[in-house]
Amino acid sequence: MSFKSLFTPLQIGSITLKNRITMSALTRNRAADTYPSDLMKEYYVQRAKGGAGLIVTEGILVTRQGTEWPHAPGLWDSKHVAGWKNIVDAVHEAGGHIYAQVLGRLSHPEAEQQKLAGVPVYGPSAISARGGKFRTIPGVPGYVTPTAIEDPWTIIKQFKHAAVNAKEAGFDGVELHGANGYIVQQFLDSTANLRTDQWGGSIENRSRFGLEVLKVMVEVFGENVSLKLSPCGGYNDVGMPLQETLDTYSYFISEADKLKLSYFNLVRYSPSFDVEFDGKSSNPHDVLESYGHLIKNGKKFLNAGVTAEEGEKLISAGKLDAISIGFNWITHPDLAKRVEHGKPLNNMPDIPHLQTSKTSGDWATGYTDYPTATY
Repeated sequence: MSFKSLFTPLQIGSITLKNRITMSALTRNRAADTYPSDLMKEYYVQRAKGGAGLIVTEGILVTRQGTEWPHAPGLWDSKHVAGWKNIVDAVHEAGGHIYAQVLGRLSHPEAEQQKLAGVPVYGPSAISARGGKFRTIPGVPGYVTPTAIEDPWTIIKQFKHAAVNAKEAGFDGVELHGANGYIVQQFLDSTANLRTDQWGGSIENRSRFGLEVLKVMVEVFGENVSLKLSPCGGYNDVGMPLQETLDTYSYFISEADKLKLSYFNLVRYSPSFDVEFDGKSSNPHDVLESYGHLIKNGKKFLNAGVTAEEGEKLISAGKLDAISIGFNWITHPDLAKRVEHGKPLNNMPDIPHLQTSKTSGDWATGYTDYPTATY
C-alpha cells in the first residue's frame, strides 16, 4: 500500500520531522555504570540513518535512586552530559532528531544503583507493588514496601535538573515517562497513591505531581516537551477501575494540554501488560477514542503494536499525527526506509541479547549487529 501520510513532514514543537514513523523508548541496558558510550552512539546513529522521524532515547535516570534496571543510562552529572552530547551530535549529523525520555516502588534495596544512592526506595505511599523480578539480585526477591516521599518537590527538582542537563547535551526535546507504573503514574493511580495531603486523594491532587514535573520541564525546553501515558494500566501493578481511569486521565490530559506540549504518546491496551494478580485484566479501552479529542495543542502519537499500515489509515483519517514503534526498531535499524521502499521486516530478534548484564560479554551482539535491507 501507499504510505503517503506517513511520509509527510510533521511539526512538533520547534522542529519538523521528515516523517511520522518515530522510535519509542527501548530499555537496552548498555550504559556501564550509567554512562552513555560509543556503542550506544552507533546504535542511535544506525536508526537515524534508517529514517526515524524522531528517536526517543531509552528511559534516562534522573537519579540513581529507584531504578530496577542494571546499566540504564543517567543524566545527573557532567560526565553524563558529555556522553549524551556525543550521541546527540552524531544523530544530528546523520540527519535525525532525538528526544531524551526521563523517568518508586519499582526498585529493591539490593539493586546496584539503589545501593549506591544510599537512600531508601521511595514511592508516593508505603504500598509495595506485587510481583517483581530482579535478574541481577540472587534469589527471586519481590518489590519491597517503599518509604513514602516526604516532599515530592525534591523529586520534581531532580526532573528539572535532568531537563537542564538534557538541554546542555543538545537534545531536541524531552519526553516525560508517565506510563508503565513509574513515578508519575504512581501518583496518578489511586491504587498506588493513598496520600491525604495536596498530592493525593482527589483527581486534581493525584494529577499535581505529573503536572508540576511538566511545568518545570517546560521552563527549560519550552514547547519541546512531550508526555507518554498508558491509561490502560496493568504493567508494574497499577490500574484503577475503568470509570475512575477515564475521569483521571481525561482531567490530567486536559490540564497537560494547556501547557502546549509538543506531543502526547498514548500507549494503547496490550494484553502483555495485563495485571498478573487476582484474575483481573487491566482496563482495556480505546485510548485514542477516549482521550484523543482532549488534545488540542499537542500532536497525537500512538504506541503498542501499531503497524505502518494501521498508522497510515489513522493519520490519513485525521485521527492521529504519528506512530511510535518500539520492538521493530530493535530488529530493523532501517525500519522507516524499509516501509518507504516496500522491504519486508524479516530480521529475527535475538531475545537472549535483548538486554544485557555485566556477564553477557560482547554488548554489540543483539544490539548493533542487525542487518539493513538492500536498496
